[in-house]
Amino acid sequence: DVQLVESGGGSVQAGGSLRLSCAASGYASGAYCMGWFRQAPGKEREGVGNIALHGLTTYAASVQGRFTISRDNAKTTLYLEMNNLTPEDTAIYYCAAQPSRGGYCYSLVSQYYTYWGQGTQVTVS
Repeated sequence: DVQLVESGGGSVQAGGSLRLSCAASGYASGAYCMGWFRQAPGKEREGVGNIALHGLTTYAASVQGRFTISRDNAKTTLYLEMNNLTPEDTAIYYCAAQPSRGGYCYSLVSQYYTYWGQGTQVTVS
């Protein structure tokens, strides 16, 4: 099975930046779409964005222009660069992976993704 471990969360003041990482292991052969999600207290989990194997990205409107998703060449680490953070970005952030043909991403809905990390807390004050 695929294991995903997030890191890089913490507390930051509004207007600041954070970079989250997601280390992946246990990949079987095949290609994966990878995504970032977040869940704030009392709210449903929402998609932040995703990235296909070859780098094509999709973002939620709420983070477009502020957040950037990338993945390394070996495709074993996923990143989320977050800039100009606001208190509304406070949440637990999760990475997720879904095997797909060609590594393309077909959805930013949480039910699409099979593998999940344990989450990392981001607090913006």
